[in-house]
Amino acid sequence: MTRTADILCTALAPAIWGSTYFVTTQYLPEGYPITLAVLRALPAGLLLLVLTRSLPPRAWMGRVLLLGALNFAIFWTLLFVAAYHLPGGVAATVTSVQALIVLGMARGWLGTPVRPVSVASAITGVIGVGLLLLGPSAALDPVGIAAALGAAVSMAAGTVLSRKWQPPVPALSFTAWQLTAGGLILLPLSLLAEPALPPLTVTNLGGLLWLGLIGAALTYWIWFRGVARIEPGAVSMLGMMSPVTAVILGWAWLGQALSPLQILGAAIVLGSVWVSQAASRTGRRSGHRLARLGAASS
Repeated sequence: MTRTADILCTALAPAIWGSTYFVTTQYLPEGYPITLAVLRALPAGLLLLVLTRSLPPRAWMGRVLLLGALNFAIFWTLLFVAAYHLPGGVAATVTSVQALIVLGMARGWLGTPVRPVSVASAITGVIGVGLLLLGPSAALDPVGIAAALGAAVSMAAGTVLSRKWQPPVPALSFTAWQLTAGGLILLPLSLLAEPALPPLTVTNLGGLLWLGLIGAALTYWIWFRGVARIEPGAVSMLGMMSPVTAVILGWAWLGQALSPLQILGAAIVLGSVWVSQAASRTGRRSGHRLARLGAASS
């Protein structure tokens, strides 16, 4: 598969994640965020374990638990805390700084060079998300801001470490390990922090199937596959596709109006994502040329 195809395939994951808010608010019972996160991650992880018939070696258990915590347990929990304390637009805008955090972490942990154009693209993308989502009623709450920043740091660390720690197994197995670990970590928290779920309707079950099979099993397989193939800074920028999808779904299915400012924000986000991918490709080619020149001169 070509690099362009890898980028388009990976971008599909955050684009689908943009449906999470819509599905959760329209098809699932309110007030059970951690329990619903467990039902999203754990069944999907167990299903993939059955399909792949691959368990992590004992030497990998610590890494898998850490990745499951960063990518799912900590990230989703802090995201829900942020959602309870902040308007959705503020929470999404704050968490979009993840792309900037990934650049710094990739430099420190992977030795990936930080390109000015990548930093500029990330900052521009955050501004675009802000224009897309922030409204006049936006309010700042210290707990919510801290939770949103914590969620961004958690997902950024999970993304970079998922690139750094690549086990000798297919991406589907790696996804199964992390989803299962994240779900198992969240399970006791959900039992302690939330009441039992009410009887689920057919609509509720349909929403859970979408979030589990499509929004978790399929998309995270696509995502971790992309993390293994695409530079971390570039792949993290693709995450900004999520709020764009969320706004489009709100406009198409819920009849929410789109202001000219929101349309401008969406265009800025898409443009910044495109620039980041082009910059990553140029940097990769330059690196290959330098490596060839070094090999020829030695």
